[in-house]
Amino acid sequence: MTTTPPAGPPTRRTPLYLALAAIAAVVVAVAGFLWLGGEDKKDRITVAATQVPHAEILEFIKNGPAKEAGLDFDVRVFDDYSLGNRWLAENDIDANYFQHKPYFDEQVADFGYRLHAFPGVHIEPYAAFSDKFTSVEQLPDGARISITDDGSNQARALALLQTKGLVTLPADGPVNVKTVGNPKNLRFIEAAPDLQAKAVPDVDLAILNGNYFLDAGYTLADALIVESTDDNPYANFLASREDNQGDPSIVKLDELLHSPQTKEFIEQRWPGGDVYPAF
Repeated sequence: MTTTPPAGPPTRRTPLYLALAAIAAVVVAVAGFLWLGGEDKKDRITVAATQVPHAEILEFIKNGPAKEAGLDFDVRVFDDYSLGNRWLAENDIDANYFQHKPYFDEQVADFGYRLHAFPGVHIEPYAAFSDKFTSVEQLPDGARISITDDGSNQARALALLQTKGLVTLPADGPVNVKTVGNPKNLRFIEAAPDLQAKAVPDVDLAILNGNYFLDAGYTLADALIVESTDDNPYANFLASREDNQGDPSIVKLDELLHSPQTKEFIEQRWPGGDVYPAF
């Protein structure tokens, strides 16, 4: 008869309360780690900006004055105007730097964004360019004019044409290609702002935002018409949401955008006035 040997002493089990205590300790440790990481992320704001000149100005600040001030931030570069305020309103970014007040006001009115505009930092004079003509006087009747399709900048472009007598603005009401007087029967081709520089070779005259003509390698010296900076309402500025306008990092960044160092950088980087300090 075979006798089965004893299985040995019973396995010692960890009391349930000790296992639960260990799990709780791990959860607390992970939560603490994430909390600290979250604080670091919160302190490091993200600012969306078009490449030229906005991102260049922000990178100057990030690598100089901001370090001295103990401020750090990320720059997200984009070129589609329609994204800047949408990202901001949806909390994808903390601030943006790319727009002027008429465009900002139009976006807020159209989409109900709850945003805040800080004071103006710089002006990029609007300008008109041509690869076919060297003066406005050479433009023929029926000339093809490439113009932005966004409302606030279209009115701005038409005001630029009026300075040379190419159109007349209405006394009141909306200003667009359908409401202006057009004595030369100009043919307007409406397109997105970021496409205007590409249109220059194909039309008689194209009207460009400063960031786009700079990005395309043009300067005001190449332009047939240049917008005046006197009493110019189109200064670009830092924007935030209404609910984070008091964030210390955003407030500090706005202060640095208006610092003497930033003004000097703008004047030295664009001595021809392609970008002009608004403060």
